[in-house]
Amino acid sequence: MSPSEAVTVGPRLRTKRYPLALFRSELHLVFGRARSWALLGVLAAVPILIGSAIRFAGGGGDAEGFLGQVAGNGFFLIVASLALSLPFFLPTAVTVMSGESLAGEASLGTFRNLLTAPAGRSRLLAAKMVSLALFCLAATMTIWISGLIVGFVLFPVGDVLLLSGTTVSLGDGLLRALGIAVLIAASLLGLAGIGLFVSSLTSTPLAAMAATFGTFVVLGILSAIPQIDVIHPWLLMYGWLSFADLMRDPPYWDAIGRNLLLQAGYLAVFYAAAWARITSRDING
Repeated sequence: MSPSEAVTVGPRLRTKRYPLALFRSELHLVFGRARSWALLGVLAAVPILIGSAIRFAGGGGDAEGFLGQVAGNGFFLIVASLALSLPFFLPTAVTVMSGESLAGEASLGTFRNLLTAPAGRSRLLAAKMVSLALFCLAATMTIWISGLIVGFVLFPVGDVLLLSGTTVSLGDGLLRALGIAVLIAASLLGLAGIGLFVSSLTSTPLAAMAATFGTFVVLGILSAIPQIDVIHPWLLMYGWLSFADLMRDPPYWDAIGRNLLLQAGYLAVFYAAAWARITSRDING
């Protein structure tokens, strides 16, 4: 590869002609850091803590929803762990990864070299967004796998009683739980898009993470104010709990579809804003 075909940036190789090499580089950047594995480790610990508390401390029997069914069927530890991680743990992990995505490059001094190749900026942004999407999926699947193992070890496991009162086989239940993990990962893409845009505005990763999480908190506060319920359907997390509709027979798809459309809208708007920012960014910016 000639010097005109690639730009060496630290330990990585940025290329205009080989987008797969760029994508592999971004995957390594996301999943090759101790910080990423620490975040995934914290997420994996959520089912362990919940399962241990219910099994050894006798909790959960009087709880409502999925949590109250864990002691009778370890399958529900998967769904309960995903549900309990959604308000804080999962958004925090996504905030850290998305806020660091572009600001981290700038703080290390590598972003200036990347901006010298305008034709590669769009590919760079796309690679970072795809990597963030895969991290969202890895985060939810980490909880799914941990919940599966812990649930099967600590509790009896059998057929699954759905919210609609129908009983389905364990295999059917596991497929529904897998769908829930994928749906929650998709529900986090809007937040990842916000973080990517905020990250394009600063060279300080910590500031980008704080601003992204602050935005998430503000949206959460707004969604809790009943006097402004007219705007609630447009807020980022309005449809996050629609995953529960997969635990019905048949599943209710209306709320799930609205949630996915909302996340797609947030992602499109903030991804476009991030693209406009980095494609017009001066190499000294």
